[in-house]
Amino acid sequence: MQTEIYLEFEKWLDNLLENNDIPDETAAFNFNLYEESAENSIYSIQIIAADSFDENDSDWACCEVWSSEEDIFCIELSDEDDSSRNAAEKLITEMCEEYLESGKYREILLGTKAVGLGFVDGDLDIIYRAERK
Repeated sequence: MQTEIYLEFEKWLDNLLENNDIPDETAAFNFNLYEESAENSIYSIQIIAADSFDENDSDWACCEVWSSEEDIFCIELSDEDDSSRNAAEKLITEMCEEYLESGKYREILLGTKAVGLGFVDGDLDIIYRAERK
């Protein structure tokens, strides 16, 4: 993973989690991915909080109670890298997993049932699940 990109991502996510009132009813978070420009390999990330989570129904991510809205994080994959959607999703997944491992406000995310990630026009992957008791 590219350290410089991760540090910018971490700063963006820290700012969002620190400065926004996440609703108490948040059950899960999802990182929505967008392909801004396939030609230029530009991808963006938005985070939302949902008030429900159902592992068998990805529509839970549509039950939005909070969002970063237009405050999105953009990455541009260079020509030397694989600039496909799969490469972008892999990089973003790695960054999110790193944040869940060591991010300053990771407990906010880990305090929910799950954290998902995926392109808004595709499938979601669950990158964190709370242990069932």
